[in-house]
Amino acid sequence: MVDVLPLVEARLNTALGEPDARAAVTFLGTDRIEVLRFQGSDPEGAVVRYATLGMSAQPMADPTAMLADPVEGPRAELVLSVRAGRADTDKVLRPLAVLAASPQVEGVVVAPGASLDVGEPLWPGAPFTSVLVGEPGGLVEDLELDDPMDPVRFLPLLPMTPNEAAWKRVHGAQALQERWLANGTDLRDPARGSVPLDTAPE
Repeated sequence: MVDVLPLVEARLNTALGEPDARAAVTFLGTDRIEVLRFQGSDPEGAVVRYATLGMSAQPMADPTAMLADPVEGPRAELVLSVRAGRADTDKVLRPLAVLAASPQVEGVVVAPGASLDVGEPLWPGAPFTSVLVGEPGGLVEDLELDDPMDPVRFLPLLPMTPNEAAWKRVHGAQALQERWLANGTDLRDPARGSVPLDTAPE
């Protein structure tokens, strides 16, 4: 069996540069999850990115399956991008590791369009307790593995306020993303407010 994680880390380094910090979290009964921090920039200012490493070591199993397939099945890592210097976002390391461990702990399959809730602010004072899983392939390209293994997909996480999360449950992920786009929402702003939601959650 190929060791997936060195390949995953190499792909992250190619896309994001060398990490300037890393932390490891181990939960009872699960493999170790690392979270890497990458300091970058874009035309609008410095951006810090956090990427998990370890979630893709095993494929995510269908929770209804009697036995988990050790080879075939979707694999993913999580990537969060926020503007630097506006909040103590380094405290997001543990919540990210919790989300990355959820396939092993809870038997969930993390896929685009899903909501993931950590039950507490993502970092101190954060207006977000949950994230929307975005579509892969933008920031970090999928990592192809040898057959019959599925590729590793790098899934962006988009923080949601509680109002946005409630609205998304009613109207769906695409409708929320269209609302963000229509309002020019800066999804990397760690202190942003909720997007205007003129249709109240049912």
